[in-house]
Amino acid sequence: MKQKIGIVGKNGRLGAALCRALADTYEVLPFGRRELDLMQPVREQLKGVRFDLLINAAAATNVDWCESHESDANQINARAVGELGALCAERDVRCLHVSTDYVFDGLSSRPYIEEDPALPINVYGKSKRLGEELLLQICPDHLAIRVSWMFGPDKASFVDWVLDQALSRDTVSAIDDKTSSPTYSLDFVRWIRPLLFELPIGGILHLCNPGGCTWREFAQWAIDTARFEGVRVKAREVQPITLDSMSSFLARRPLYTVLAIGKFLETTGLSARPWRDAVQDFVRKKFSGTQ
Repeated sequence: MKQKIGIVGKNGRLGAALCRALADTYEVLPFGRRELDLMQPVREQLKGVRFDLLINAAAATNVDWCESHESDANQINARAVGELGALCAERDVRCLHVSTDYVFDGLSSRPYIEEDPALPINVYGKSKRLGEELLLQICPDHLAIRVSWMFGPDKASFVDWVLDQALSRDTVSAIDDKTSSPTYSLDFVRWIRPLLFELPIGGILHLCNPGGCTWREFAQWAIDTARFEGVRVKAREVQPITLDSMSSFLARRPLYTVLAIGKFLETTGLSARPWRDAVQDFVRKKFSGTQ
């Protein structure tokens, strides 16, 4: 009999990838907002639903929305996480929760490790940090996995926006003074497999494609890859803009949130391809229709 894994956030970029990838080995129980509303108490909604592991890939991730909806952001990103963690602990089941690089203030001069102080500077980051704290206070065997700049085939991301702009416009601009680590959803679902049951570690873990880049560098590499694959783009060079020039942004953004993944590599013995290789794979599949 297959082990059962509940996946919260089935319609998201990562949740959809997890549901698809893990279905070959496990019995996947997918939860979207209709099946599990994180704005409501989760206990009654999961009454009678049995699983051997729960992955929470759901979150309120719009940084500016969170800034103007603090109570709702805290409910989805923190209180609901605590409720899920408590329910899992009562059932002697581990909970793997997806968190974010935005728990950091962005003032570091080197990639962040798991032990670095989490000092978020906006409501989104604070709510996600509170979710981590509630989860691990309830049970230290639970695992909070921090990711950053997620992209993949299941839901449009920054990379898709850049490529669409490059195909239809003569100019594309992207922020050039904010740096982080891209995370390819298809790589993530491969990396996470040994952490499910084989290596049931608890605490906090960073997981992303190695290396760091600015939004502009991220965008430029996607366009360069598309051109190499023979895609005729109108915009070839990404113009740099500053974070301060984004007058529409309501919330502050940390300037540097590159994540170090040495702990993951040492724990699992796996390798992780650099972000440029991951972007190449995504772009090639996108334009060849093999996603």
